[in-house]
Amino acid sequence: MCGIYLTNHKLTEEKTREKLNKIKYRGPDYQGFTQFYNLTFGHNRLSIIDLDSRSHQPMKENDYSIVFNGEIYNYKSVKRKLENEGVVFHTASDTEVLLKGFIAWGEDILQEVNGMFAFAIYNQRSNQVFAARDRLGVKPLYYSWQEGMLEICSQLSPMDSSDELDDEAIAIFLETGYIPSPKSIYRNIKKLIPGTYTIFDLNLSTFKNVSFWDLNKVAIRKITYNQAKKELHELLIDAVLIRLQSDVSHGCFLSGGIDSALVASLASANLKSPLNTFTIGFEEAQFDESKIARTFSEHLGTNHKTQVCTQKDLLSLIDTFFKVYDEPFADSSAIPSLLLNKVTKPNATVVLSGDGGDESFLGYNHFLWIKKLIPIFMIPHLIRKMVVKGFPFRLLGKRGNSIKNILGYKRISDFIQHIFTGFDPLSTLPQQTWFKHYQKYLHLSAAPLQQAADLNLRFWLENDSNVKVDRASMAYSVEVRSPFLDYRIIEFARSLPIHYRFGLRGVRKKILKDILQEYIPKSLFDKPKKGFSIPLGKWICNELNSEIKYYLSDDKLDRIPHLNKKKFKWFLENHFKEKADYSTYIWRVYVMSKWMSLNTIKASAE
Repeated sequence: MCGIYLTNHKLTEEKTREKLNKIKYRGPDYQGFTQFYNLTFGHNRLSIIDLDSRSHQPMKENDYSIVFNGEIYNYKSVKRKLENEGVVFHTASDTEVLLKGFIAWGEDILQEVNGMFAFAIYNQRSNQVFAARDRLGVKPLYYSWQEGMLEICSQLSPMDSSDELDDEAIAIFLETGYIPSPKSIYRNIKKLIPGTYTIFDLNLSTFKNVSFWDLNKVAIRKITYNQAKKELHELLIDAVLIRLQSDVSHGCFLSGGIDSALVASLASANLKSPLNTFTIGFEEAQFDESKIARTFSEHLGTNHKTQVCTQKDLLSLIDTFFKVYDEPFADSSAIPSLLLNKVTKPNATVVLSGDGGDESFLGYNHFLWIKKLIPIFMIPHLIRKMVVKGFPFRLLGKRGNSIKNILGYKRISDFIQHIFTGFDPLSTLPQQTWFKHYQKYLHLSAAPLQQAADLNLRFWLENDSNVKVDRASMAYSVEVRSPFLDYRIIEFARSLPIHYRFGLRGVRKKILKDILQEYIPKSLFDKPKKGFSIPLGKWICNELNSEIKYYLSDDKLDRIPHLNKKKFKWFLENHFKEKADYSTYIWRVYVMSKWMSLNTIKASAE
């Protein structure tokens, strides 16, 4: 795992190293820097496969040079295929496989590789830069392309931004808590969309983006449940095993949930020595899953480490949070994620996780809401409108207004969209102007649960979950690998009947639970999951009270474009009066305001 940099701006060595040092935590083992062909290549390496210096980057082969972040899990099989075509290798690294695969096959290499990756390859003969990002957007890739001047990087902070904010990106952030690709917080910097490659032609000053993978229209397979379970089981075993390839210490995150328990079970069953597993526990019982994780570990026979953390430990990471999440990002579970990686690093550099299981196998609570609402949306909209007009929803208390709004949506797909874009917007900008890129994922299936799953995969997963995991792990030079994000598993899950994943009796992740029973007794894992969170509402009123009020003063709020200041101040007032919990909204605006201050942004609302 690494941090990459490439540009055709004229930079001194000192300036280049200054840029690379801003994200040195992504790859502390070696810093590579090369200038040739009027380009500057930079690389911070976290050594995982082939620790020898021969695999340092930038790597060059004849007219081609590469900087690469990520891992190609099936690099050995791709290497054998290339060797059969006469390609000779000089290292044991996946970087050389990727580079020589591109030289041999061009963009078709992307159809051959299974991994998480963001890379750029320069072809000196054509004077073109080819850049690509993995199918699910596990690894980040930012770029700036202005009148033939190019800059590519793994993160935002080393790049030249001109400090010109994208007001629409801020509006989206106010709705969601993150900034989805292709946008970034700056107008002149973009994110490469997952499953896409781009070609920058430095002679013609042109570029084009091409999709090499995306979700297709759902086609349900005719397959029995037992056969589906068998095939999925085999796929999961392979996805776990190829992610255990490493020349450094490895292990597995283990929480009280189904997904991490299944990953740990599969890894343990297929390793010759005991698996190392890691959990953080909390003093507050409502957040602590360490006891459940311990029972999983004891049953599986893993070498288990639990680190009990205090609220003081979490609060101490807020400065780190703003440093490594160098673009506004308001998922507060990033803070315990930072802590988990911090306590893991002394014991392992490569860690498996259960991320991605909820998306494909319908595990989140909103899938349950959708299931319950399907019959309601079968009632004609005209009748529902009459109910909305005549029923005294205030009698239902706090939930009354929410129920009224839900009944008012014309289609269930409208409700699903608002799960991801918010039901009570803080932005004054209409959602229709920015959500168009993602709207198509509501139309790949007629099944509402699959519509929500597809939005989870292509909107929330990349822009929230993957960002959280990448920055939190890279902050401590840990590589996290997620078997459930293997594109083969995602494609397979989408081909299964809904009731194989969401049981007819409301059992979420049914097929995963049935596989897990082969390793862990159901009595041990069939318990409600507590999630991975912090007491945010309490912090805002207590430990962070003065800081929150400082960054949410009127003069600082006035700098934030498209913020509905009147509504937000009402949220703020009622939260402090303990009339309702608006901590999610308050944290979101606090993050935006503090980010602007830390980055000395001078912006004013329109």
